[in-house]
Amino acid sequence: MPTFIASRISANHNLLFPDRVDIDAGRVVFYKGSLIGYQSCVIPRQQIASVKLVIGIFFADLIIETTGGRHLEINGLTNSDATRAESMLY
Repeated sequence: MPTFIASRISANHNLLFPDRVDIDAGRVVFYKGSLIGYQSCVIPRQQIASVKLVIGIFFADLIIETTGGRHLEINGLTNSDATRAESMLY
């Protein structure tokens, strides 16, 4: 299961617990860093409605919309990781 972790030096960073996303054949697990630990969200692959990639000079944001209207945003991925993650979600 590939894991993509946001950079600790990006603009929307969390030094202790950066955003993270795990992608496998059946689901996507999103971990949002908080002050202490993570909040996680599991999304079955069949519920992914759209995937959007916003690429900057150094970092990219991956935005996942679900069929239920949920909006998940992973900020501060490297451009190569974000592009790879996006290709795995289609």
